[in-house]
Amino acid sequence: MKDYFKKQIALPQDHGSWVFILSPLLVGIFAGKTLSVATLYLIIATMSAFMLRQPVTVTVKALSGRRPKTDLPAAWFWVLVYGAIATAALIGLILSGFGYLIYLAIPGAPVFAWHLWLVSQRAERRQAGIEVIATGVLSLSAPAAYWVGIGEYDPYGWWLMVFTWLQSAASIVYAYLRLEQREIGQNQAAAKSRSDWLRLGRRAFFYTFFNVLFSSLMGILNFVPSLIFIPFLAQWLEAVWGIYHPAVGWKPTKIGIRQLMVSIIWTVLFILLWR
Repeated sequence: MKDYFKKQIALPQDHGSWVFILSPLLVGIFAGKTLSVATLYLIIATMSAFMLRQPVTVTVKALSGRRPKTDLPAAWFWVLVYGAIATAALIGLILSGFGYLIYLAIPGAPVFAWHLWLVSQRAERRQAGIEVIATGVLSLSAPAAYWVGIGEYDPYGWWLMVFTWLQSAASIVYAYLRLEQREIGQNQAAAKSRSDWLRLGRRAFFYTFFNVLFSSLMGILNFVPSLIFIPFLAQWLEAVWGIYHPAVGWKPTKIGIRQLMVSIIWTVLFILLWR
């Protein structure tokens, strides 16, 4: 029985992904300002769907020969557990009058299928493009939580999805930059000049700087709170610092922890400034 409780089968192993689901959820919950039983249903449904990805991925790996077939019973067990919990929570949302939230799951199906295909081809690593798209799907939990909080659909909630997605996308691009800096630093023959490091960081710089400009403009036009650019400004300043201070000699854990702290700071500032 203990084989069924292997954490590498039951729990997501890419620990950095947790922030991409928890941040939008928290943003939406605080923006909605009201906690209810339906909010609890939404949290359970969202987290169960998020957790479901790991045992399904393990199943695909086992069927494609990347893991032993003996992992299949445990993987199927957790698929059933998470699937049953998610289904029960969805029924609760439907009975609470939020059945339309199910439509938000539609974009996730093709993205998840794409991820599983990459897994079967042993090609899921270092796929920044699909990671950015996947975080867009996860960002849908922000408007969902907002609508549950206010008790109805409101198009204003889409701004939460847009902003949390922009933050996640920039975070992913910056994380890849830091990892690339680390790898280059390990190769003495590939030592770079300051201008080389700056060119390497251009994509992360423009992603984060675009977020500052876009959020500032939307605030000036009164589409969103006027100070909502501040969380993105903090993220941009971190990117600038990282470009000028390459992660040479850093361990991946250190890079991940710093990324997590920046995401937490962004989330807290966003919640405080979204009025």
